[in-house]
Amino acid sequence: MRLNELFFIPRNDRRMMLAFLVVMSMIGIVFFLFGSQDNASTPSHETIDDSLDAARRHIEKRRRTVDFVYDEGVGSVRKIFDFDPNTADSTQLLALGLSPWQVRSLYRYRNKGGVFRSKEDFSRLYGLTERQYRELSPHIVISPDYLPARRRYAEGYDDNYNQLNRDTLKFPIKLKPGATIALNSLDTAELKKVPGIGSVRARAIVRYNNKLGGFYDVKQLLEVEGLTEEELKFFRNDHKPVEKININRATINQMRRHPYINFYQARAIDDYRRLKGKIKDISDLRLLNEFGETDIERLRHYVGY
Repeated sequence: MRLNELFFIPRNDRRMMLAFLVVMSMIGIVFFLFGSQDNASTPSHETIDDSLDAARRHIEKRRRTVDFVYDEGVGSVRKIFDFDPNTADSTQLLALGLSPWQVRSLYRYRNKGGVFRSKEDFSRLYGLTERQYRELSPHIVISPDYLPARRRYAEGYDDNYNQLNRDTLKFPIKLKPGATIALNSLDTAELKKVPGIGSVRARAIVRYNNKLGGFYDVKQLLEVEGLTEEELKFFRNDHKPVEKININRATINQMRRHPYINFYQARAIDDYRRLKGKIKDISDLRLLNEFGETDIERLRHYVGY
């Protein structure tokens, strides 16, 4: 027998042996690579304990160095200080608990020429919450440099607080705190003595007074456009009788001229008179859908029968 015949292996067997060797080689390589990495990356118990101790020490160190304590869920600082929103810088505003976007909004307002003249002005800061304003409000201090100059001159004093000699017809001396005028005063010159009221508002008050037939309460002045609670403290109720509308004789046009009766309400009153007769009491208006309780109560002072 020849030697080559002794070691002859069929072709199919050779292919199977080659495939087996390739598979075993790949398995060996994979085991060598990934097995060594797993062994290297598996930390010991001592290493884990050391890492946890280091993390705890780092957290304790940060706690000891924190200057401010923040409220949970709000981000505002409990330790606050007096500040002027017209001059406070970003560091101070952030320390007070404002968010970065709130600080940017405040800066944009100031860059456009906006000025905070009162605490109420600061409450309109975009995104400011009721809780933030309640905490910061007692610490808002507006510098006199940012208050309107007209306030000083409106009181009749110069820069040195000396009495000014001026034309009191064109520039009337304003009332001092505690002084008041009668609610139904129709003199525009008298009305212009009230701080915050000039010629335009004085004429508006007179016109509205004439339309109503007189004021019965100081708070009615808030119905005049531009007037605020600040001006009300300079008026006093004089209990002057108001002019009343004869609700059973007035025409639709006459009734609708009154500020408290609109066209639909005047027409409803006219229909009621035609269908059911005269109105005997203001409570009869409760039968009309056009009138609510508020409408009836404020109209009660101006209705006659």
